[in-house]
Amino acid sequence: MPVEFRADLHIHTCLSPCADLLMTPLRIAEKASSLGLNIIAICDHNSVENAEVAKRLAKEKGINAITGIEITSSEEVHILGLFGNIADALKMQDIVYENLQPEENDEEVFGMQVVVNEEDEVLGFNKRLLIGSTRLSVSRIVEVIHYFGGLAIAAHIDREGFGIIGQLGFIPPDLKLDALEISYNTSIGEAKKRFREYSHIPWITSSDAHKLDDVGRVSTGLFMEHSTFEELCLALKGVEGRKVIY
Repeated sequence: MPVEFRADLHIHTCLSPCADLLMTPLRIAEKASSLGLNIIAICDHNSVENAEVAKRLAKEKGINAITGIEITSSEEVHILGLFGNIADALKMQDIVYENLQPEENDEEVFGMQVVVNEEDEVLGFNKRLLIGSTRLSVSRIVEVIHYFGGLAIAAHIDREGFGIIGQLGFIPPDLKLDALEISYNTSIGEAKKRFREYSHIPWITSSDAHKLDDVGRVSTGLFMEHSTFEELCLALKGVEGRKVIY
């Protein structure tokens, strides 16, 4: 029988240049546990290099940390890709890396991109320009995410910057998105009025946390049988009593 789980499906670590350096997988797992979250998703900009560590640490707290990535399209739209396993996420990362702008990250301008281990020890610094856009179109990103068995979610559609509606003016009707993300800035009631033409696509609310205090500031309720990626997929489709709640 489905029961309620709470999920925050968009959290950045210190790998994202715009995130606080205290956003380590260890601290994120501790914060999520203190809030009673059951599921989180690590979605750094154009990379998954801290996701495996986060998954192991969250598991110790009884939390499922889904491996995700926030990909910037050639149109400067943010699309979240959530994956059922690390291997598929790494394949997605390979394609993203192949299509990133060739410039290196300027730490003084954008911030450091830190890869860490379970003990918060620095393993290295990603030198790619993770904050930049890729050469991949929105439609191509969604296509490749699905090819690797992932979920494609349009990030913070209520935001002008990097939201699909703000950038394109609309959501293409043939774009096979699995969900739309509403940011903490907009209530579900307001979203239902603003985006009623897209009510046929499931909605989630996520923190898009870049600092520890923001983790879990909003979350999505999910009626599922287990806190797994497979059950999340079924909940977004509304299969056999599984559903998204607010």
